[in-house]
Amino acid sequence: MKKLSMLFAISATLFIGCTGKLPENVGQVNVLQCAKESVLTQRTMTLESILDKVEIPELIPKDSFATILSFGDTLCHEPLFKAAYDKETGSYDFSYMFKYVEEYFKDATISIGNAESPMAGEERGYSGYPTFNAPEHLAIDLKELGVDVMTTANNHCLDKGFSGLSSTLDFLDDAGIEHVGTARDTEEQDTILIKDLNGIRTAFLAFTYGTNGIPLPSGKEFCVNLIDEEFILSQIEQAKAQGAELIVASMHWGVEYQTTENAEQDRLAEFLIENDVKIVLGCHPHVLQPMKMLKVVNEEGEEKEGLVIFSQGNFFSNQKKINTGNTAIFNIAVKENGVTGEVTVESVTYVPIYVNIKEAGAKDRYELLDLNEIIESYENAEGVWSESMYKLAIAERDRCCTLIGPEINNTIE
Repeated sequence: MKKLSMLFAISATLFIGCTGKLPENVGQVNVLQCAKESVLTQRTMTLESILDKVEIPELIPKDSFATILSFGDTLCHEPLFKAAYDKETGSYDFSYMFKYVEEYFKDATISIGNAESPMAGEERGYSGYPTFNAPEHLAIDLKELGVDVMTTANNHCLDKGFSGLSSTLDFLDDAGIEHVGTARDTEEQDTILIKDLNGIRTAFLAFTYGTNGIPLPSGKEFCVNLIDEEFILSQIEQAKAQGAELIVASMHWGVEYQTTENAEQDRLAEFLIENDVKIVLGCHPHVLQPMKMLKVVNEEGEEKEGLVIFSQGNFFSNQKKINTGNTAIFNIAVKENGVTGEVTVESVTYVPIYVNIKEAGAKDRYELLDLNEIIESYENAEGVWSESMYKLAIAERDRCCTLIGPEINNTIE
C-alpha cells in the first residue's frame, strides 16, 4: 500500500510537472495513464528534475521516554491488617490507605515496590511481626492502586516457609502483579522479568542479604535470590542476552533504622553500576536513605553512571520509631537516545509521604499523607486541613527531603 501511494504521488507530480495542473476528479488509474503519456511527450525532462519535485521525508530516529515509579516496603503488621478488616463483609480492604496518593500511579509507565510481608493464605493464620502472613486481599488492593511489579526477595520471604513463599507468588499472579526475587522452581528463577517501557527493553532483578536466619529449603535453594556477586553477574548477563537495554536492580540491604548507607551498600552499588545496572532501588532499613547519581570507572577505563536510592523507607507499616513514618514515591524518568541507543536516567523527582497512624479503633487509622498537597491546600486557605496537620506536614516534609537529598535533573550540564 505504501509503495502504491508513493507511485501515485510520483505519477501525479510527473503529470503536474508536464501539464501544469491535475484534472479534477481524476483517479489513480487515470493519473498513471496521463503521467505515462506526459513522460513520452516530454523527453527533454531529466530524471533529476522529476525527483526534485518529489518531497521524501527524512527518517530521523526518535528518542523514547518512560517513567518508573518506585516505593518502599509494604509491612503488614497485625494492627494494620486488623484495621483493614470489615466486620460487615468479613473481608479485608486496604485501599483506604492510598486515597491521598493514588493519583501518582496513573501516569507512570510502570510502578514497582517491595512485598515485605508474605501472603501464605488464611488457613495459615494471618500474622504480623516477627513472622508475617498478610491477608491476600492486599495484592488485589495494590493492583487496583496501579502497582505493576512487586519484588519478593527480602528477609521475611521465608517467614512461612517455602509453601508461604509459593503462595505469595500465586496470590500476586492472581491479582495480576508481576514479581521478581523469589521462585517456585528453577525455571522461574532463571526467567528474567523484562518489560517493554515505551520501546525501552527493561530488565528487573531483585536480591536480598538473607532470610532472618531461616535456611533455604534443601533442594530448593533456587527459591530466593541472595546477594552473591557471581549470581548477580549471571542474572545481569542473562538480561543482556535477552536484549535488555535498561537494567533495574532492587537490593534488600543495609542496616535497619540507619539513615545513611553503610560501606557494604556503597561497595555493592559500585559493583552494580560498573556491571551496567542503571537503576538501584534499595529497601530494608525501614527509613529513608540518600539517593545519588553514581559514577564508576571499570577495569577497561570506561565511565559508567547510574542512579542509586539506598533506601526508600516503609511504604506503610505500624512502626513508630523515629523516621519510620517517612517515605516517598519516586518518579524516575529515563530516555533512550534514538540515534545511539544509549539509555540514561534523565531526572528523579519524589513526593514526600508520611504514614499517619491514628489511635486504635479510629476510622481510616492508617493514611499515607501527601505532604506537599497538605501544605499547598492549607496555604491556599481551602479549609481541608487543620493548622496542627499543616505544621506536621512541614516538619515531616523537611525530614524527608533532608534524608533523601535534592531531586535530580541529569539533563543540566
